[in-house]
Amino acid sequence: MKKSLLLLLLLVVSATAFQNKKTRTTVSIKGEAFYVNEKPTYDGRNWKGNKIEGLLINSRMVQGIFDDLNPETRERFIYPDTRVWDANRNTREFVDAMDEWHRQGLNSFTMNLQGGSPVGYGNQKNWINTAFDKDGNLRTDFMGRLEKILNKADELNMVVILGLFYFGQDQHLLNEQAIKAGVKNAIDWLFQKGYKNVLIEVNNECNIDQYDHEILKPKRVHELIDLVKGMKKLGYRYLVSTSYGGNTVPTPNVVKSSDFILIHGNGVKDYETMQLLIDNTRKVEGYRPMPVVVNEDDHFDFDQNKNNFVGAIEKYVSWGYFDYRKEGEDFSVGYQTVPVDWGIHSDRKKGFFNKVKEITGGLSSH
Repeated sequence: MKKSLLLLLLLVVSATAFQNKKTRTTVSIKGEAFYVNEKPTYDGRNWKGNKIEGLLINSRMVQGIFDDLNPETRERFIYPDTRVWDANRNTREFVDAMDEWHRQGLNSFTMNLQGGSPVGYGNQKNWINTAFDKDGNLRTDFMGRLEKILNKADELNMVVILGLFYFGQDQHLLNEQAIKAGVKNAIDWLFQKGYKNVLIEVNNECNIDQYDHEILKPKRVHELIDLVKGMKKLGYRYLVSTSYGGNTVPTPNVVKSSDFILIHGNGVKDYETMQLLIDNTRKVEGYRPMPVVVNEDDHFDFDQNKNNFVGAIEKYVSWGYFDYRKEGEDFSVGYQTVPVDWGIHSDRKKGFFNKVKEITGGLSSH
């Protein structure tokens, strides 16, 4: 009896904290459009006859809470100036950069509890970058860094697409039970903190062969989407989806379960192919009016009239920038390769943000 009363008390306290959390930003969906605080994003904005209102113009910034827990590989990620790796510096500089991203018109970015490949494309090595332990419990230091980022995003009315698992790191969880525990723990943490500016991406590119757990692969990943959808507090739940590798049309089971659709533009080499991918995605069984979001694309050409960004916009699809640094490139290049310069200092980053400002109108549209 005492145990039941204690559990009830904990539930009441948790619900009250969620209700009383002084957050500024709530994301929702109406039809194909995203809304923030009951208003469509980029309210009233059009660009060259294309509706921008309701879109999430985003960037892949998944390494904002990165750390390498393997001392044997940690030195790989040292900063060029100090010659040491510093996870807290990484998050601090991320938060400091967010004001400028927002001023340029960016209203969303992708974060991941297991990051992404910190060396750009290539085989996953022995680094350990995961906010989960082997049983799916959350690591306090990773979540503390995430809290700083989510707090700043909330302040700026920015939407965070929060990924839970990554194919280079899911092997660090023991089994399917640990994966499910990780999902529940992450969503419970968000409820506890009271964030409502977060969309959930169960895992990055579910169709990549490197995933170790079957429940993270296309045939079964909808089970985890449904798990997230089944978690509610005070009538609120988190909107959820998962993503696919470049130029891949989602499968019907995922489309049916998802609140929005995530596709990737890697491998989509031109404007016409991007538009074909979008058209085919909207033909999948289970599709109904819902937002389609490209939240990763490594094709640029922002000075051209036709590029993947424009191709998505013309189809009323949100688009996301994916920039990594190749070996030998300057430190200023790339938002995924660790260590990261989170500023807008390379020509490619400047080209992207100039296009974002042109399309969205910048801060004046928020």
